[in-house]
Amino acid sequence: MYALSAPRATELHDFGTRIAGGFADHGVVVPKTPSKTLPMPVPNQALPGGYQLLNYRIDRQISRGGFSIVYRAFDETGAPVAIKEYLPSSLVLRTEGDMVRATSAENMTSFRYGMKCFFEEGRALAKINHPNVVRVLNFFRANETVYMVMRYERGRTLQQQIQMRQDQMSERFVRHVFMHLLNGLREVHTHKLLHLDIKPANIYLRTDGSPVLLDFGAARQTLTSNRPKLAPMYTPGFAAPEQYRDPDRLGPWTDVYGTGASMFACLAAFAPQAADARMQEDHLVPAKRIWSGQYSDNVLEVIDWCLRLDPLERPQSVFALQKAIRDIPPKKRKQTFLGSIRRRLFSEISP
Repeated sequence: MYALSAPRATELHDFGTRIAGGFADHGVVVPKTPSKTLPMPVPNQALPGGYQLLNYRIDRQISRGGFSIVYRAFDETGAPVAIKEYLPSSLVLRTEGDMVRATSAENMTSFRYGMKCFFEEGRALAKINHPNVVRVLNFFRANETVYMVMRYERGRTLQQQIQMRQDQMSERFVRHVFMHLLNGLREVHTHKLLHLDIKPANIYLRTDGSPVLLDFGAARQTLTSNRPKLAPMYTPGFAAPEQYRDPDRLGPWTDVYGTGASMFACLAAFAPQAADARMQEDHLVPAKRIWSGQYSDNVLEVIDWCLRLDPLERPQSVFALQKAIRDIPPKKRKQTFLGSIRRRLFSEISP
């Protein structure tokens, strides 16, 4: 039995579709403008710099999403750590001080359940010690919520790397990142956990180029029949079809889909068509058609294999995926004039 997906909020700045040289939010539904101006929700206040959280001193906020806030902090020896604070904006509010308050009695039930799952996630990840998986050092309860302490890494996300590049990534780079990442993901699956939110924003590249799999927020919930009903949210383009409508079919092949979608994004600089839309009308052009002659057939066929809509048609394990791409020398990429025109035309017409 694998630990399955917990509902989580999708950050507004998740990986986007390239439009006119920039990035636009991908898969975010924008409501129609109402006749009246609605009040903006009050954001949760982050812990201030200098705040003492048990044995850790908060330095500054690193990032925030709809589900948590991440801080850089220092332990009692002065070593930097990253601390994730469970703070779902849809359930609780902190406008001042350090205490977290649920916004309703109903939300309190869901919030407490989420705290339990978050704590269990920390306990499970603390057992994993792998160079390509984020290292959990501690987890504890304080301020009416829970915290997870992780090793502080220096570098940038794969999403940032994609956005910084003006041309296609080399096959050597793509192979290096994902072969190492799959080693870490295989270790995660060995511990009967699923990630369920693999995407470039959750793949961190250290300064030495080695990847680290981040943010197991989607992996914290064990499938039970009596859990509180929370509306799940996924990252469009990277979530597998079964995550939308068939949670009983989740498995290692679900993370394989996210891996293939992330490899696709490295080549295209945008996410593939969202799986729920593909199930209605599939417009995804196979990688082997888009980049034929620019990357090896092997890596293109692997991407297309991972992005099959039917879970049974994908690699059924990380080992099977690794076997498909291991020890095959990358074909030297040839950038032809026709290939350049084809790639530019595809990027302009792709949704």
